[in-house]
This record gives sequence, structure tokens and C-alpha cells, in this order.
Amino acid sequence: MKELGEYLRITRLDNGVSIDEAAEDLDLSVSQLENIEKGNVRAFKDVYGLKQYVRQYAKYLGLDPEKVIDEFNEFLFEHTSKISLEDILEAKRKSEEKTEKKISSPYTKEYKKRVNLFPIFAFIIGIIAVCVLVYFIVRMINRPVVRTEELKGVRVNEFTYQTYRT
Repeated sequence: MKELGEYLRITRLDNGVSIDEAAEDLDLSVSQLENIEKGNVRAFKDVYGLKQYVRQYAKYLGLDPEKVIDEFNEFLFEHTSKISLEDILEAKRKSEEKTEKKISSPYTKEYKKRVNLFPIFAFIIGIIAVCVLVYFIVRMINRPVVRTEELKGVRVNEFTYQTYRT
């Protein structure tokens, strides 16, 4: 990363741009640009954020950002491939220790509150039953009365009026 940062610094100086001017144009702090040019990766919390800063800086300087990012990715691969197997196993062991279950007594154990849903379901079913019952009662009340006594002995065709056109 130091070589890449030095290359960016030399390109900036060849273009006649001061670090203050570049920082203002890129909306970065002067210390961020200095850390990029010095290759101080540890000054940045996020490597992916640093990658975007480097891409933005290379583009600002008129360089091909893809070539610069390829160099940055090579550095990143070399940097991360240097992590030893022992360090990886140690990190895994520490994470497993954190997730081990603790022994607890019945007196100190915290119980989750269980919500009893039966009253809620019973209430909803009761409301539905009352609605259905009210519907049938109203339907029975509003049913028209059929009068069959008055029509006894009357033939069906006595009340039909047909007009014939000629």
C-alpha cells in the first residue's frame, strides 16, 4: 500500500495540486489523504471505505481507477493472506467460548413469558358466532309472509292478462 500511496502522491505533485486543494475537491480531510499517500491502512476503520476513497482519488488525479483498484486489491489479498492459521483457530476458539451455555439454577433462571392466546381466539370465535346468529334472526324476521289462504280455489290463469296483436 505504501507504493500505491507514493504513486498517488507523486501523481498529485506532478499535476500541481496541493493536498489541501485535493482534500477540498474530494470532500475528504487532509489527514485522510495523507494516510492514503503514506499507506497507513490502520487509520481507516473500513477497508471498503478506503477502497472507495482510493478509487475517487485516482479518478480525481486522472489515473485509470480500475488499474489503481487492482493494485489495491493485490495489496489487500497479500495483507489478508498473511493471517496465520493459529490466529484463525484462536479467533474461532474465542468465539466458541463466548457462546458456551452458562450453568444456571432454577432460582436464577429467567423464564420467558408465554402469552396465552386461547382467550383471544375464544373472543374472536364468540364475536363471529354472535354475528352469524344475528344475521339468521334478522333474515327470519324480514322474510315475507306467504298468503296461501286467499288464493285457494283460484286458477293460475285467471289473473294473467295477455294482449294479442293482430
